[in-house]
Amino acid sequence: MKVIFLQDVKGKGKKGEVKNVSEGYARNYLLPNKLAAEANAGNLKTLEVKKQGEEKRAQQKLDEAKEFKDELEKITVEIKAKSGEGGRLFGAVTSKQIAETLKKMKKKVDKRKIELDEPIRSLGYTNVPIKLHQDVSATIKVHVVEE
Repeated sequence: MKVIFLQDVKGKGKKGEVKNVSEGYARNYLLPNKLAAEANAGNLKTLEVKKQGEEKRAQQKLDEAKEFKDELEKITVEIKAKSGEGGRLFGAVTSKQIAETLKKMKKKVDKRKIELDEPIRSLGYTNVPIKLHQDVSATIKVHVVEE
């Protein structure tokens, strides 16, 4: 029996897949638990429409991420920190501080998206990568100045 999986079923199929499963498995387990629907013409058409909608939304998110990348790469984030001799900071500038400064500049970025390998410990400019989307990364300039 051909079915369309409505949810991921371990070992059988992922959501949106159309597969052949045994008649008993479909009738006694998949259909009653609403894990799958019978693959008839109407359900296949509905699945196709859903896939097109998801593709459109994914493309829209990608376009938004590219626009946001262009905005971010134009700005320089300036953070004030106390420093000692030789431009060494007391403490460090973390991704949380960068995210908070961006928020004040009306650019909302989650601190987990900021890919800072280790905190910034010196004065000056540092290029910091930010992962905006699966396929889009932006690089912002962070300028650490003495307080």
